Amino acid sequence: MTVALPWRTREDHRCFGCAPRNPHGLGLTFEQAGDALWTEFDLGHHYESYPGVVHGGIVALICDETMGNLIVLRNGTPAVTTSMRMRYIGTVHVGLPHRVAATLTSASPTLIGAAADVTDARGDLVASATATYHRSAS
Repeated sequence: MTVALPWRTREDHRCFGCAPRNPHGLGLTFEQAGDALWTEFDLGHHYESYPGVVHGGIVALICDETMGNLIVLRNGTPAVTTSMRMRYIGTVHVGLPHRVAATLTSASPTLIGAAADVTDARGDLVASATATYHRSAS
């Protein structure tokens, strides 16, 4: 079952990662499984760097979007990314399905840690991310 993000139905919601009404965005939707939040994507050539390869920045964006939305769902408030580290292990190919699954790794009164793994259709790890988020005041 698709998770309803708090702002998904707002007319002014234009997030590149998850807004359904952004014609240039990815339109990601999310599912929950236990403590994890995940999304699946299959991107076309508009998102490639080398021929047939999804641009690493787009992969990072999807990881950040998944981790950030997990924080919103768990804590009820947005948090902003303060740092993020990507590790590319394999290739994220254009035109093939991939999944990003995120979990929370730590929390303090001001900072929240999260991790995300990107897997291909066979379940092989192709990228991973770790990030720290600052809890938003509003």
